Amino acid sequence: MKREIALFGAQCLRQPCAPVAVVEDAIRALVADLFDSMHAATGVGLAAPQIGVLKRVCVVDVTAHQPNCRPVALINPKITGREGEQIGEEGCLSFPDLYSDVKRYAWVEVEAIGLDGQPFKTAGEGFYARALQHEIDHLDGKLFIDYLSPLKRQLMRGALKRLKKESAAQAKASAIDSI
Repeated sequence: MKREIALFGAQCLRQPCAPVAVVEDAIRALVADLFDSMHAATGVGLAAPQIGVLKRVCVVDVTAHQPNCRPVALINPKITGREGEQIGEEGCLSFPDLYSDVKRYAWVEVEAIGLDGQPFKTAGEGFYARALQHEIDHLDGKLFIDYLSPLKRQLMRGALKRLKKESAAQAKASAIDSI
């Protein structure tokens, strides 16, 4: 089921997420919703807090950029290896139409739990490594704009203010919908 994606300014984007104790049907449904929401928004990754769920769950699908990388669901992911550095353009579904160059590790290895409840490792470089790091950051309440210089953030100030207003309106509409 496609869910609404929280915009910059939403409190859920700045809160660290709780680990998942047991992979059960509710977590598998959350993963399905993450994939549905990400694909509907034409994204390459989405983390649970972006749809208002403070659990350490995210999904990544970079097959359009790196066809050899399969879509992956990560539960309780943790970066266990890192090498090199890369600088590349990054955006975020919680920041529509905002992009900036961000420095990341060139290669990362991640340990996580799969939908079957079993631990696994995934590793990659380039765009896949960037997406993994970006989504895991979300689980810690960290956003891609946190990597930007004060000058770059200042240049985005108007757009960030607009997003905060939209986020407040989104929250107000959600509160009205739930009455």
